[in-house]
Amino acid sequence: MIPLKDENPSKRFPVVTVSLIAINLAAFIYVLSLGKGAEQLVYRMGVVPYNIVNVGLPAYPTLFTSMFLHGGWAHLLGNMLYLWIFGDNIEDFLGKIKFVVFYLVCGFIASFAHILTQASSQIPTIGASGAISGILGGYILLYPKARVLTLIPLGYFIRLIKLPAVAVLGIWILMQFLSGLASLPGSAGKGGVAWFAHIGGFIGGLALIKVLGWRKKPRRIGSG
Repeated sequence: MIPLKDENPSKRFPVVTVSLIAINLAAFIYVLSLGKGAEQLVYRMGVVPYNIVNVGLPAYPTLFTSMFLHGGWAHLLGNMLYLWIFGDNIEDFLGKIKFVVFYLVCGFIASFAHILTQASSQIPTIGASGAISGILGGYILLYPKARVLTLIPLGYFIRLIKLPAVAVLGIWILMQFLSGLASLPGSAGKGGVAWFAHIGGFIGGLALIKVLGWRKKPRRIGSG
């Protein structure tokens, strides 16, 4: 299930959302340009749970830098697709400054959720997935009825279906929970997807959208 577009236009041009996409793309191209030095940079700027727990404050800047690094084109493009589809409406709702705060704090919460479940891991974690998961949490709370054009592969066939955001994002977070639970036994120290970062970011988004936007009411979106 891959979302392609939502029917939820924003009132203003999403300057912050577009800027975040541009920064992530520029960072990725820069890492590619390093060649063999890319791996060293990832270990230096990615979140290593063991370092956060045992080294402490000197390792904390990686909570920020890790959000702008990606492990490959699929990783980058998948994250940027979700950011492009859902980020503009959260930016529109919160405003530019609050949206930046929302994005970064969701990313931090996501990283700590991963650290709590993988405290002994020495594998660096990178990507904007945690922060973007926060956007998904905020979106499902604000615009559950917004229609999302979704690509659904069915064997050799592909279908395009418009589904409510609560269904698309609800299935997404359910998959994160199931995958996260399946990854727990004996998973410490191994690479792979940081499922609990996604879960933590999503829950953080649910909470923060209320804290930062408590005086505002979202636009009503019809069920179509």
